[in-house]
Amino acid sequence: MAAKDPVIITEKGEMRNWSRKIRSQGKTVGLVPTMGYLHQGHLSLIQEAHKHSQLIVVSIYVNPGQFSPSEDLSTYPSDFHGDILKLKSVLGGVDAVFCPKNLYDYSNNSKQKNKNENENCASDGGGWVVSCVEEKGSGHETWVRIERLEKGLCGKSRPVFFRGVATIVTKLFNIVEPDVAVFGKKDYQQWRIIQRMVRDLDFAIEIVGSEVIRDSDGLALSSRNVHLSPEEREKALSISRSLVSAKSAAEEGQVKCGELKDLAVKTITQAGGRIDYAEIVEQESLEAVEEIKSPVVFCIAAWFGKVRLIDNMEINI
Repeated sequence: MAAKDPVIITEKGEMRNWSRKIRSQGKTVGLVPTMGYLHQGHLSLIQEAHKHSQLIVVSIYVNPGQFSPSEDLSTYPSDFHGDILKLKSVLGGVDAVFCPKNLYDYSNNSKQKNKNENENCASDGGGWVVSCVEEKGSGHETWVRIERLEKGLCGKSRPVFFRGVATIVTKLFNIVEPDVAVFGKKDYQQWRIIQRMVRDLDFAIEIVGSEVIRDSDGLALSSRNVHLSPEEREKALSISRSLVSAKSAAEEGQVKCGELKDLAVKTITQAGGRIDYAEIVEQESLEAVEEIKSPVVFCIAAWFGKVRLIDNMEINI
């Protein structure tokens, strides 16, 4: 079967019109939001989307709204040509790729538009170089907050992150108007936040969570893995190993969360990692628990070198 060439769409109006035309034909549209530099984990989301919708849109947009000025926006990896080749290789293909230049620029004046792009959400060959959470520049001042769910876990050390995620996903939903959207469970807190946002704001969109995809050695796939040295990558395996050990221990009757967390922290720190957090929380509320009595998820974030990795494992006992 010949590879399918997706339609490449860069303008908001064109994307909305494409989607509305498809839905007017009685067909369903699935959206897979990404920030590009695709790997097998992203491709698995597309395969999952095919189970729930007839046509697939993949968005490729490095969202400057979720990076604080001190974070790694300028170094976020990008390979648009490689991404398109990978999308063409997916069984069933992708029908459209939405890759806008700047979703935070609202200027109609070309001179002011160029000024805004240079100052705030600048683009250089598809690679974003400046955070747009500062109060100057494009004039964007509307943010979506999921007040309780965004506070813990990653929200503790990245206070603007989920504000940016919820806002850009809302914008994508309003532009693409999908019937279904698929998110990876590796970003567990993000998935639950989007579920809650869709419920609370009455979006007519089904949110599907796709399971964590791991490399053959157990490391959760991430675009940031490319920044790990071979030695750091080997050490980073301590995250997934500690999660597997914790799940096995819980299934064998060890339900005291403090002991499970201490063991995981010890395993990771002995391997050279720096713990951001290691928390066992209830799966929907994300509230920390002291003893496992119902389904929980063990979430870990840790630094290896300059790379921050996240991973999690559901424990259902």
